[in-house]
Amino acid sequence: MTGGVTDDWTDYLLAYQEAGADAIEIGLPFSDPMLDGATIQRASDQALRRGATVTAVLDDLAAVRDRIRVPLIVMTYANLVFHDGAEAFCRRLAAAGVTGLIVPDLPVDEATEVARRAAEAGVRLTLLAAPTTPPGRLTEIVTLSEDFVYAVSLLGTTGERDGLASSAAPLAARIKAITDKPVLIGFGISTPAQAAAAARAGDGVVVASALMRRVLDGAPPIELRTEVAALRAALDQADQEVHAAHAHTEIPGDRR
Repeated sequence: MTGGVTDDWTDYLLAYQEAGADAIEIGLPFSDPMLDGATIQRASDQALRRGATVTAVLDDLAAVRDRIRVPLIVMTYANLVFHDGAEAFCRRLAAAGVTGLIVPDLPVDEATEVARRAAEAGVRLTLLAAPTTPPGRLTEIVTLSEDFVYAVSLLGTTGERDGLASSAAPLAARIKAITDKPVLIGFGISTPAQAAAAARAGDGVVVASALMRRVLDGAPPIELRTEVAALRAALDQADQEVHAAHAHTEIPGDRR
């Protein structure tokens, strides 16, 4: 959800929560969202035209924090993190009830200080891994990421796609081979079927553009609640299938 995109944008957070979202990513509007496609760029532009600022978005979050039961994770760009310094920025996040931070243009070589400042404020940093990330850097990304590792399913910007990228599953497998941390697959996850396919490869999904397009088209929170519920149901079904596939198979002759 892009912060400040509509007057009632925090009502969507409550709708997502009630629909079964495990966590909600809040995008801070930014004038040059280089990793985002047309939909998120349009959402950022709309929020900025409405006068949204980091302070205004965090104030809105603070006003509803007592009603939010799931983790709130801010996605933003390094420019906003370093404007007042990582320490001050992370403290502001924590004061608004935010517990996670994603900075897609933060190189792993420069992430240690941000990770330290975030941890001091009680905010957990997550880094992104791409299909082209070499093994050494992948290990660094996994080490610095706290709650989960964000697997970028394809080379490109965010946005809806016709199908799950073929690079998603191999990347998730590479990450899972070196860590027990959950792997969430994002970029291009648009439908319940795609979410289920991604969840079979990883441990969860990030869905943004498909939902933000509906918000930009004027769909109210109750309609978005239905769409998130459909994603939740698909993920739960995929989880059941994965567990069934790994269920205990009786060993011949074993009758215990």
